[in-house]
Parts: sequence; structure tokens; C-alpha cells
Amino acid sequence: MALRVEAVPMVRNGRTLAIVTTHMDLSSSRMPSRLELTYRQCAYDLLRMGTLGLWPDFASPTGSRRGAPRVGDGLIRLDAEGIVQYASPNGVSAFRRLGDGESLEGRSLAEVTAGLLKDRRMVDETLPLVVTGRMPWRSEIESRGVSLSLRAIPLRDEQQRFGALVLCRDVSELRRREMELVTKDATIREIHHRVKNNLQTVAALLRMQSRRMVSDEAKQGLEQAMRRVATIALVHETLSQGLTQSVDFDELIGRQFRLSAEVASPSQQVKTARSGLFGELPSDFATPLALVINELVTNAVEHGLEGRTGTVWLIADRSESEDSEELLTVTVADDGVGIPESPYVEGLGLQIVRTLVMSELGGSIQWKAREGGGTAVQIVLSLAKR
Repeated sequence: MALRVEAVPMVRNGRTLAIVTTHMDLSSSRMPSRLELTYRQCAYDLLRMGTLGLWPDFASPTGSRRGAPRVGDGLIRLDAEGIVQYASPNGVSAFRRLGDGESLEGRSLAEVTAGLLKDRRMVDETLPLVVTGRMPWRSEIESRGVSLSLRAIPLRDEQQRFGALVLCRDVSELRRREMELVTKDATIREIHHRVKNNLQTVAALLRMQSRRMVSDEAKQGLEQAMRRVATIALVHETLSQGLTQSVDFDELIGRQFRLSAEVASPSQQVKTARSGLFGELPSDFATPLALVINELVTNAVEHGLEGRTGTVWLIADRSESEDSEELLTVTVADDGVGIPESPYVEGLGLQIVRTLVMSELGGSIQWKAREGGGTAVQIVLSLAKR
């Protein structure tokens, strides 16, 4: 079999960095099409530029490849004046979808593109340089609901630019999906914002109702319900400010931790101290965990310190188990009176904590005496399924 092999050196700054070989079967009697001949000529021009150290161009886009046009999507070859010498069938079809019904060959691609633009205010400033083939950039044109991505590759020799290749790709469906994602994100953020507003309204109503209560027990119960609702509202407020469904829990709990201790100790001086990092947590994880910490801090102030001055600690630790499972250990401790020796009845707050930890978070909880006096509550949660 007759085979022609060509070796082309790729040169940069006078150094040969690589060799590209091309292989052609000379025994075939098939006549190449005009498309194939054009592809060969374009490849030859690019390889020659590589030999001269002129290609790839450092000014070429290096960003996301999402929507980047490829040769098979549509190829248009221009001369030095920006006149179309050849347009592949896919390239012609792409411009027909934009609204151009005539042949592209022999016409200025810049004039064709300008005639398709309906809203001149939305024109990308790089578009004129791309459709004339002067700069190796990417641009995009939109008309009649069709989005066309364009990429120019100027063709040069030692003296001048003698033409350009313009790759085009219909990215209408891709842009439509991106717009749907943006709209979905905005809708989710708006929902979180409205939920937060509604919860704050409920908390305000509970606060107003507690002020009208004569019974101290009823007033205290409404205030506790108000704090729980406000904690959930704080999580939704954080979610409404981001694009993802995860929460920077350290920022959220930093405010909530101090607020829980202050609200629970209006007549005593309670210090708060934090250590360790929670990191990013999913929203369905953040809400019950914030409620648990709120209840434990309130319990530490009201029952552990019992009206005396003291400190409440919040400690977070992310680690791996022996099975390489990521664990989050949360400890809420105080330097108060410690765990009572006689049996005691769990209140509503501790019942809420136990239910949330075991059912919602799928973790374990343990009460124990703190070294140096006081109580420490340790929660161990698995993040593997999150």
C-alpha cells in the first residue's frame, strides 16, 4: 500500500517541542470532496504556522470549553479582507438558522453578521474582530432565538495575515438550559427569602403574645418557641444569599451561638467560646443541627449555670473514622453545676434534641461530666451520605 507520511515540527521560540505526523493513503482512487480539500488546506496552514512558531496563539481563549465550537460544528474560511472563501454545510446551516437565506461564499462575513443583528445594544464588543478573523478570540451572536458561538483563528505567515478560519456552533439549547438553571437558582433563593420573612413574622407574633401572658410558664414557653422559629429563619436567610444548597455553617452558627446564650441569660453574665470548624454543610443538615445547638446552649445557660456567671463552649471537629468515613463531632460544654446525680425528667428542649440528632441527623448524642467541672454534650454525625 502506498502511504505518504509527513513529519511537521512544532516550534516555539526557536525550539522544536514536538513532531506532528500526517498519514495519507495514496492507493485510494476516490476523488476528495471540496470539503475534504478545504480541511486539508486549513490543516496544512495551521501546521505551517506551528512550524513558524505562530500557532497556537497565546491570545487564544483559555477559559471554559462549554459551548466552544469545533471544526465539525461549522467551518468558514475567510481571506485577508474577511470575504468568505468557503463555508461547510454545517456552517451554512447555522447562519440560515439565524435568518440568512443566501449563500455565504463571496460575501463579507462581518456584513452578513451585522445584517442579522436585531438589537445592536446587545452586541459583544469582540464580535467585529472575530467575524473579520483579526483576533483569535471567541464571541457569540444571538438572533431569532438562536445563539451562535464563533471562534476565529487568524492564518499568518512570516509577513502578514493572509486569511482566517471561523468555527461556528449552534449553542441555543445550551444557553436555554443555562438560563433555566439561573432562573431555578433565583427562584430557590426567592423561596428561601420568603420563608425567612414568614418565619420572622411568626417569631414576632409569638413575641407579642408572650408579652401579654400573665403566667411565667406560658411566657417562657412562647419565648422558647420564638427562639426555635428564629433559628430556622436564620438558616433560610443564609440560603437566600447563596447560589448553592450548602451553608457556610461557621458563619451561621457564630451569630446564632452568641444570640442563643444572650437571650437565655438576660440577667446573668455568660461568656461564649468557639473552636474548630464546621465547614460547608448541606441545608437539610444545617437546619436541624442549628436547632440542636440552640437547644443545648439554652439548656447549658438555664440549667447548667443556673443563674451564675460562667462560660459555654462550642467545639467542632471534622475527622475520618477507621473506615475512612468523614465524621463531624460537635461538643457543647459549660462550667456549671454538672450532671445531677438523681434521675431527672427531660424537658421539651432535650426531647427535641434527641429526636433531631437520631432521626434527622442520623447521629449519636452523649451527656458526660466535663473535666474541670460542668457538663459536656457530645454529638457525633456522619457526613458520608451528605
